[in-house]
Amino acid sequence: MSAGHVIVTGGASGIGLATVRRLLAAGRVVSVLDANAEAIATAAGELTGERCRFTRADVRDEAEVGDALDDAVAQQGAIVGLVNSAGIGRDVPFAETSATLFREIIEINLVGTFIVSQAVVARMGEDGGAIVHIASVSGLRGNVGRVGYGASKGGIVNMTQVMAAELGARNIRVNGVAPGPIDTPLVKAMHDPEIRAIWQRHVPQARYGTPEEVAEAICFLLSDAASYVNGHVLAVDGGFLAAGIMRQEN
Repeated sequence: MSAGHVIVTGGASGIGLATVRRLLAAGRVVSVLDANAEAIATAAGELTGERCRFTRADVRDEAEVGDALDDAVAQQGAIVGLVNSAGIGRDVPFAETSATLFREIIEINLVGTFIVSQAVVARMGEDGGAIVHIASVSGLRGNVGRVGYGASKGGIVNMTQVMAAELGARNIRVNGVAPGPIDTPLVKAMHDPEIRAIWQRHVPQARYGTPEEVAEAICFLLSDAASYVNGHVLAVDGGFLAAGIMRQEN
């Protein structure tokens, strides 16, 4: 993996934190933007050193994001990569989802990804770079209880394709990763034992994935090994999207 400065939003926990660890292990310089002060304190206590900086910032706030990125560039150098991992999820049926909740999910997951991406692209040099958005299998297939979450992630899938089409000539590649069920704090808060059992019956590998497995896919898409991969959304889902009718054990 080539060296360089990577921004990771939502990098203080879950998939974002696993990605930060993987990037640091590969010799990258990482700036983390996260809205959770408690998670930042915990992660910063683990990941000490000059190559990793944490900043509290809300991805919905253009001014906060801009200031955080300007400081990151001043401290760590030109940005060559971005991972948009900040997000929230809710498991609420369509009829019970309020407009307020729907707007909150869209604002954080979709609008936040747009705001950070636009700000990072404006700060990338002539050599370009790579961007990876975190989508979801719920943005590619209708999953019950995911009307807000799925809509936000479906928007990210389309935005990935549009950005790839528009930014490719500037040597900026834009791809996405669509995780299936992954053992993160976000998923653990959404999936009770009954839901976990349902997912495991419908995933051919019959298990939840790990944040580290998703981080490997993200880091591949950031790397020079994926230099001709652009506008693609890679499912990291144990085969969930590929499965049709599956034999169930009694």
